[in-house]
Amino acid sequence: MDSSKSGYRDLEWAIKLNRISLEVLGLWPKVEEVPREKLKRNLHVLAILLLFVFGVLFPCIHSLIKTHEDIMIVIEHLQGILPMITCVIRIIIFWWKKEDIIPLISMITEDWLKSRNVRERNVMITWTQRLRMIVLASYILTGVAFVSVILLPMFGVSLTYGVNINNTEKRFPLRVYYFFDVTSRPQYELTYISLSIGLFFAAVTYTGIDNFLGLLVFHTCSQLDILSTRFMYLNKFVKFHNGLKNCVMNHTRLLRGIAIIEDTYNKMLLALFLYFSILFAFYGFLIINLVEERNSVSITHVTSLICVVFVIFVHMGLYCAVGEILVIQCDRMYYAICSQEWYTLESKKARNLIFLLIQTKIPCYITVGKIFPMTMATFCSLIKTSTGYVSVLFTTRNN
Repeated sequence: MDSSKSGYRDLEWAIKLNRISLEVLGLWPKVEEVPREKLKRNLHVLAILLLFVFGVLFPCIHSLIKTHEDIMIVIEHLQGILPMITCVIRIIIFWWKKEDIIPLISMITEDWLKSRNVRERNVMITWTQRLRMIVLASYILTGVAFVSVILLPMFGVSLTYGVNINNTEKRFPLRVYYFFDVTSRPQYELTYISLSIGLFFAAVTYTGIDNFLGLLVFHTCSQLDILSTRFMYLNKFVKFHNGLKNCVMNHTRLLRGIAIIEDTYNKMLLALFLYFSILFAFYGFLIINLVEERNSVSITHVTSLICVVFVIFVHMGLYCAVGEILVIQCDRMYYAICSQEWYTLESKKARNLIFLLIQTKIPCYITVGKIFPMTMATFCSLIKTSTGYVSVLFTTRNN
């Protein structure tokens, strides 16, 4: 009974931070859900999508159409438009794949409630602590960015380049243009509030869905870590075949879980890579331009842009680091089996390891749109390509 209570307590500790943000969006996958509750959650997600599209995205695109002649202002529009498009894509894909993710939630629950020895439990706690540090850091960074974007325009601090297209001294968090008059009260206040709510849900979408990927990958890595240790001492098992069978079943279960993660996130990662490569190149171009125009640009504006570049750089790097960690753990599994003293085993037992070696030799990747693996090598290649496009933009401007 005490073991069961401890398991539930550890489970709640492990998933609580991730569950909070996804429940705000109505996207937390529930194993058992009544039809009425499911309908309410679906309507909740639909309302957020409509707020994104009509409350934030369309006004930004309308403003872009109005000012498309100035490349500097176009880049600043993309600063708001591209993240919002990726948020819409993420919510739609996650909403669509939510039923497929339920087995992963069941697997996490089962693993935490399963009776384990002290070492295995400590391994799971260690991996979860690493994840929680990343999740807390992402919440803090996102919270600071959100508060800055919302509060600074209220006090007249401009985070944008050039003139206000709405022909008013009152500012908004993003470059937007509306069909109606936003200069008078209470239209301005209501519009500002609707934009703020939209940006809040966008921030939650960013952190919630991204951190959930971390939860799935880090939990899988903890199980691969435990399984690698079991494989290393497999020849010490009294009942070798039972131990081998149990390890193979667990490994197959984890491979199915990785396949579900890959199927759920590969299209999101493709959208994220396109967004990052475009925005990183444009930001580099924009910052260099603003530094050249020292007399006409505020220090606050340049500083805010540098902070944004740093945040998206770290964000993309963490994505690739998570993919790299998964690859490393899968490789550890293969080397654990290779380090088996198979030559001391009976020929029948040694022969059974051959199929396991073949299975674990195949690398497990989270891919970007099923095109290339999500690793640090891919991240470095992306940075190199995006930096190269900065010179292309300067050539276009000079011409």
